[in-house]
Amino acid sequence: MGEERRSDRPRLKKKLYEAALAELQVELVKLQEWIKEEGLKVVIIFEGRDAAGKGGTIKRITACLNPRLCRVVALGIPTEREKTQWYFQRYVPHLPAAGEMVLFDRSWYNRAGVERVMGFCTDEEYREFLRSCPAFERMIIRSGIILLKYWFSVSDEEQERRFQARIDDPTKRWKLSPMDLESRKRWEDYSRAKDEMFDYTDIKQAPWYVVDADQKRRARLNCISHILEQIPYEDLTPEKLELPPRTGSKGYIRPPMSEQTFVPDRDWEKEISREG
Repeated sequence: MGEERRSDRPRLKKKLYEAALAELQVELVKLQEWIKEEGLKVVIIFEGRDAAGKGGTIKRITACLNPRLCRVVALGIPTEREKTQWYFQRYVPHLPAAGEMVLFDRSWYNRAGVERVMGFCTDEEYREFLRSCPAFERMIIRSGIILLKYWFSVSDEEQERRFQARIDDPTKRWKLSPMDLESRKRWEDYSRAKDEMFDYTDIKQAPWYVVDADQKRRARLNCISHILEQIPYEDLTPEKLELPPRTGSKGYIRPPMSEQTFVPDRDWEKEISREG
């Protein structure tokens, strides 16, 4: 595969981004209602380099959706028992039932990425994955599941900047694991693994869609709008409700507020000014 395209558009202003995102989130709610009404089953896979922006996009997608209907799957390291199972077995229980949408924050493609590059699987296991994966995906598509696959592409320079930002921010350091840092040393190996993975798994029934992710705001909007275009839906937004009046008192006397334990109401104005 050739060089991945990088957007030369200017960075989106925050106000414009937030307005566009709000509109797209309304459409996501409409899509959710349509999936529920029609009993659709949707799987969306998010893959890409570390710090490419997969998690941020997933958060914006799920922010306004019902967690009972739209859930995120981000599996950890397989257990010793899971390592002995058929490779795809640990993912199958997380596939959606009718009316559900499942977002995989990394997926079965771990085998073609980190496991391949870091030597966590054998050459035989890797080759078997490349043979089996297209068949597995065609099988779940035939079962009625809508499968969308997104690869978030980020440049070496931008990943470096985001890694450093995480190191500098105490609230984000947890996002950096020793494995992430090791991946920095193997940039070319990951590129080669990604290209070979695409050669085998970019199939007609479930193509890979590449998201130019050097600009986070544009990447999020582009990905969400693309998802909305892939699943035709109608507006089934519930009609606006009117709150019924509360019933009058029936003589019930509530216990005094003093008997309850309240969270302290701190003087945050003073706290902030003191820290400043």
